[in-house]
Amino acid sequence: MKKTNIIIFFIVLALFIVSAYFYSGFSDKIASHWNINGEVDGYMSKFWGLFLMPIISLGMWLMFILIPKIDPLKKNIEKFRKYFDTFIVLIMLFLLYLHLLTIFWNMGRQFDIVRMMLPAMGILFFYAGVLMNHTERNWFIGIRTPWTISSDNVWKKTHQLGAKLFKIAGIITLFGTFVPSVAFWLTFIPVLVFSFYTFIYSYLEHKKEENNNS
Repeated sequence: MKKTNIIIFFIVLALFIVSAYFYSGFSDKIASHWNINGEVDGYMSKFWGLFLMPIISLGMWLMFILIPKIDPLKKNIEKFRKYFDTFIVLIMLFLLYLHLLTIFWNMGRQFDIVRMMLPAMGILFFYAGVLMNHTERNWFIGIRTPWTISSDNVWKKTHQLGAKLFKIAGIITLFGTFVPSVAFWLTFIPVLVFSFYTFIYSYLEHKKEENNNS
């Protein structure tokens, strides 16, 4: 984790430095939210528009440091720690990328921000699948349902399925880059459907395990 912390420190620092650098050149309000068509539908004050993302990134970093220390199953987290650390770095890079897109758009370099986000989201979803393939039972990371938490077997089967589905979701999201008219639906519908399916699957596997033990 020490190496990961150094990398994340510089990512978070870059977020604050970039925000401070552009602060004086921005107007009092800046665009901060876009709808599914890439149209601005929300604004923030200059301070929050530029510094909310760095603050969120700092808070998330502290949360990620805390999780392995307070989880009752922390020994299991250590078994897949390198994959978890890589996922943290990817999340932080994603936030930095999103922040830079927001800044460039507000500088007048207007583009389809939703479409620009898709490759990064696709990579994040795909790696979430990689992480799931190695995740051991714990209370904070992975597909946490009452049934996966209660059984190593149900946890393993659910995460093997979830790993495949989230990799597929990542590929579908990347494909959405080339079909901007339906990009939003190609990104979020698979994730929602796959998440619901793994939830139901974990319950069915739990019932099957119950019946086998009775």
